[in-house]
Amino acid sequence: MATTRFELNDDSVAVVIGSGAGGGVLASELCRLGKRVVCLEAGPSLTMADFRNDEFFSFQQLTWMDKRSASGSWPVARSSPGFPAYTSKAVGGTTNIWGALSFRIQPHELVARETYGEVAGADLVDWPVSSDELAPYWLQAEDRMGVTGTHGIPRLPVTNNYKVFDYGARRAGYARVANDRHAINSRSRDGRSHCYQLGFCGQGCKFGAKWSTLYTDIPMAEATGRFDLRPGCTALRIEHDGKGRVTGVLYAAADGTQHFQRAALVAVAGNAIETPRLLLNSASARFPQGLANGSGWVGRCYTKNLNASAWGLFEKPVHMNHGVTMGGSIYDESRYDPARGFVGGYLLQAVQVGIPFLAAVIKPDGWGREFTRFVEHYDHLSGIWMNGEDLPCVNNRVTLHPTEKDVHGLPIPNIHVDEHANDVAMREHFYGRAEAVLRAAGATDVMRGNPLPSSHNMGTCRMSAKPDGGVTNAFGQAHEIPNLFVSDGSLFPTSTAENPTQTIVALALRQAEYIVSTLG
Repeated sequence: MATTRFELNDDSVAVVIGSGAGGGVLASELCRLGKRVVCLEAGPSLTMADFRNDEFFSFQQLTWMDKRSASGSWPVARSSPGFPAYTSKAVGGTTNIWGALSFRIQPHELVARETYGEVAGADLVDWPVSSDELAPYWLQAEDRMGVTGTHGIPRLPVTNNYKVFDYGARRAGYARVANDRHAINSRSRDGRSHCYQLGFCGQGCKFGAKWSTLYTDIPMAEATGRFDLRPGCTALRIEHDGKGRVTGVLYAAADGTQHFQRAALVAVAGNAIETPRLLLNSASARFPQGLANGSGWVGRCYTKNLNASAWGLFEKPVHMNHGVTMGGSIYDESRYDPARGFVGGYLLQAVQVGIPFLAAVIKPDGWGREFTRFVEHYDHLSGIWMNGEDLPCVNNRVTLHPTEKDVHGLPIPNIHVDEHANDVAMREHFYGRAEAVLRAAGATDVMRGNPLPSSHNMGTCRMSAKPDGGVTNAFGQAHEIPNLFVSDGSLFPTSTAENPTQTIVALALRQAEYIVSTLG
């Protein structure tokens, strides 16, 4: 296929920054609808042949390792202050490394302020889009991603780990337990292979069974002849004219040279850390606090899905590493029930990790007989993961570091989080319930896993009904700048208990439709 290239001075193109769940889908959909798109991706363009079923190699190959910093009371600021978030730097973004669990958000979570009421120290708001408005786009996303359990697509086979998980869950009194919906082919679909159950979902999928924009939406966009993908190109600054409309993006190519791509509109989909960082680094005399930041909300209310884990040691082998990484979920705890001591909810999810990452999960210092006993009996372990709703707090935020700079001379992002008491209570509740499930399944010992850098980063450019309450409107269009859009998890006003990717895709599909219908 011939490579499409647009001129740097072509001000009729849309520039999309990022190629993951938000940017990749938005770019593909805009191209399908007749628009011409330049996509700037900071990472390299890989193929399935470049992937290896090797956790350590894949971590180095795909992870965003550019310098970041962390501060605040959250555990990650102590355990990994230079690596506060786990995201991917490659064409396809974090869809290369996600576990592929695909959920719709529960209706009550979209009206968290109405449902939970006022929670001291939190900045809860209702989403400016309803469950009914999102439903048709969730439906499109499920079909596009090939989500099992929807559109007549069979679910994946259950894993050994899930069998232990399900047995323990039901013995512990849980009723809503299921082999999850995955955006992983249970049978060949859309020219991609079915899943071979090799257990390396946290890495790039060598067979293309797991949905990733790398080998779905990006090729679809390229096939239109209206898509100019520029890998290895890092956006440095978004420029605007005297009327306050964006005019293009200054970026650094892989060889270090800088270029300015003119644009009719710009959509930023760099994840909830790099997106606000770019807007803050694009400050000007007209926008002294940063682009689209007249309200002061850019970078604020950083949220993630609360995570933790528990690992049960069993007398007989489990072989948790056989099959998909994330096997299934207990849904009972995702309800709203403040009688538990916290608002919001969480999912308990059957999880496995390989031996290289086990140490980082259960005990980063890797010391002591308790630790070595679990590692030695790796094939006798079963894991449970927590995916919980993190409350938005105005001072949990992404800011520009006052002194540290990146290779381009720009301030690196600092992620500051002071954990809300609600978060602490929810995590403790999870540890107790996860241990109960593992013990009920027959575990002879249980070890608690440490909270890890989050791969679900949200909330720093939130949607809002009114300009003074957020950064964009319900379609991701900046309140202050009509031709500037945000197209990733930054838009989420609240984090919810569900994994965010399917909703990011749904919002991108909705946004593409809105752009074409309103901006032409």
